Amino acid sequence: MAEEAFVSEERAVDTQWGMICSQLKMEFGETAFDSWLKPLTVGDFNNGVMNICAPTAFMKNWVVTHYSDRISKIWEQQNPEIKKINFVVHTGFSNRRTTDTSLLKKISSTPTPQNIYGGNINSSSFGLVAGSALANDASKNPANATFPNPNYTFENFVVGKTNEFAYAAAKKVAESKNVSFNPLFLYSSVGLGKTHLMHSIIWHIKKNNPDRNVIYLTAEQFVYKFVKALRYKDTTAFKEQFRSVDVLMVDDFQFMGNKGTTQEEFFHTFSSLVEEGKQVIIAADKSPTDLEGIEERLKSRLVGGLVVDIMPTDFDLRMGILKKKAELMNIELPSKVAEFLAQKITSNVRELEGSLKRVAAHSLLLSGKEITLDMTQDVLKDMLRSIDRKTTIDEIQKKVAEHFNISVKELQSSRRARTVARPRQVAMYLAKQLTSRSLPEIGRKFDRDHTTVMHAVRKVEELIVEDQNLAENIEILRRTLEN
Repeated sequence: MAEEAFVSEERAVDTQWGMICSQLKMEFGETAFDSWLKPLTVGDFNNGVMNICAPTAFMKNWVVTHYSDRISKIWEQQNPEIKKINFVVHTGFSNRRTTDTSLLKKISSTPTPQNIYGGNINSSSFGLVAGSALANDASKNPANATFPNPNYTFENFVVGKTNEFAYAAAKKVAESKNVSFNPLFLYSSVGLGKTHLMHSIIWHIKKNNPDRNVIYLTAEQFVYKFVKALRYKDTTAFKEQFRSVDVLMVDDFQFMGNKGTTQEEFFHTFSSLVEEGKQVIIAADKSPTDLEGIEERLKSRLVGGLVVDIMPTDFDLRMGILKKKAELMNIELPSKVAEFLAQKITSNVRELEGSLKRVAAHSLLLSGKEITLDMTQDVLKDMLRSIDRKTTIDEIQKKVAEHFNISVKELQSSRRARTVARPRQVAMYLAKQLTSRSLPEIGRKFDRDHTTVMHAVRKVEELIVEDQNLAENIEILRRTLEN
């Protein structure tokens, strides 16, 4: 009986961890989750202390710094018996096997890189230069290297009227050995498929032309690598790395704004590749002409290729996406539920997928409970309230700036004066409370990362208790925004 009780407890912990992973993935985004949280496993649970194992000391330290508070809070809500979360390096510590994450796999339906097209993926597949300070730095910091999502392929991209031109352009570039459009510039609001198409291009090229040298990274990573190259006096290796590729792909290009020295280097890299007939593909949240802080000569080069706007999804496309995702997750999605979600969640595909995953997780955790319209409305009530309010981060920034008598530009600036920093934290807090945006999405609106948003939310939560005046100000702002 004691052994059966232990097995039952172990399964319960594994189920809770699967649910927690699903929530962490939605909160922090797929890239951060895959890099830092997916490799974690649950270890021993004794006397209220749960051990979570990381494969390396570096990863353990990173998780403790950036994610431990959130993991602890979620798990304490799931299981009151857990009093403390202890993060350890896996080697030689835990007697338990890898956590059963079947729930997470079923919900995310994301195959591992090793089983795509039958080959292994490593840093050399995507153009990292061995032996340089840049590569050495990347090896110490896995987040500095970006790998394509195995689930983001052309086969899994649902095509509709609003994105068919972007899909056709991306497919043409991926299939062509000779440059078709240079650059191919994709732009849209968040969550409409830019990154999916970028990753699809990579997978198609690596499957059909594995010898082609492809580099894919975000603008932030390009900036980071260039700054590191300057610091280590390794700019020659940097230039060789980026100017010797066959295909250069840069995502989130809007973050290149106001980066003068880096823009200069990118301009020369871009010009060199185009002159040599190498393909450049760029994605951003605005068209080249509307990008802020980008030099005019660079804008001119960007509009010289094919600029493609991915429009917001329509109802038919959202229905197609829901059916495709439900099929990949192997769940029965009633037509009434799909229609309800497609009508209600119109802002972006990522939010639509997230809502479906939450409903699926709820069904699976309740032993296959049937997905109904009532259950869907109950599970998503917080998201639906946010959608009904139609509060946006832009609106929150505007109202907070007016209330504290500063400008929105100051709110988004790097100024650390308390007269600006405190309103900025309040705006981040309200964005988390009143919208369904993820922490990284909120951070991007303030030109910050998700950890800054997490700190701001915690700080304001503490101050509300201590500072009655601030609590009243936030309540006034909340009522203004909700009405």
